[in-house]
Amino acid sequence: WKYADGKEISPEGLFCERDSFEQILLLNRLRDSLYKINPLLPADAVDSAVQKIQRVHSTDLLADNELFHELLVEKVKIPYRENGYERSHEVALVDFDNPLNNEFLAVNQYTIVENNQNKRPDVILFVNGIPFVVIELKNPVDENATVRKAYEQIQTYKYAIPSLFTYNALCVISDGLECKAGSVSAGFNRFMNWKTEDGRKEASRFAPQLDVTIKGMLNPVTFLDLIRNFIVFRKTKKEDI
Repeated sequence: WKYADGKEISPEGLFCERDSFEQILLLNRLRDSLYKINPLLPADAVDSAVQKIQRVHSTDLLADNELFHELLVEKVKIPYRENGYERSHEVALVDFDNPLNNEFLAVNQYTIVENNQNKRPDVILFVNGIPFVVIELKNPVDENATVRKAYEQIQTYKYAIPSLFTYNALCVISDGLECKAGSVSAGFNRFMNWKTEDGRKEASRFAPQLDVTIKGMLNPVTFLDLIRNFIVFRKTKKEDI
């Protein structure tokens, strides 16, 4: 993952990449990435795909998240006519077959303003300019800054800046010692530890959990496989006891 300082790429920053603090996507990075991974498609089809994912917005966060995930996995269909027939360009948002053909960017201090709420998640991970992961970190030397507090902070973000979570694939919470990951809809008891760095053997119980998560789950190859093949949306509701 490359790194960018959220303040520097903010609307007020030296290397501005956002028109406003309400803008969630890094649009220039998104367009550049989509042109790169869809080289045979016309530019207007790619631009239409960018517009389409920007319009994924309703009052139902989880419905928006599911709709975006469908566009992500099944590609964005942009209709056109050819020789009197209806056809469609299929615009890939991520190159799943060639993981390193994508842009991976970690950003801290990424301020978002929505409905007069001003929030700044600790770290956001972007793939091709799309915010897939929100990471909330608590200070390990503060006995009150627990991993549960990190989870509760994520819930606050969901209500205050829900547009960020339209594109979310994963939330990661850590107090510096313990580290857990879960989906945007998961309750605290559904957040789990990632237990392997290499996918073959379980990491030592003395290894820092955050390191294991970063190396084992958030490496580009594993991460893209995870969001492509291991996210499902259940249609029936069953509350955990």
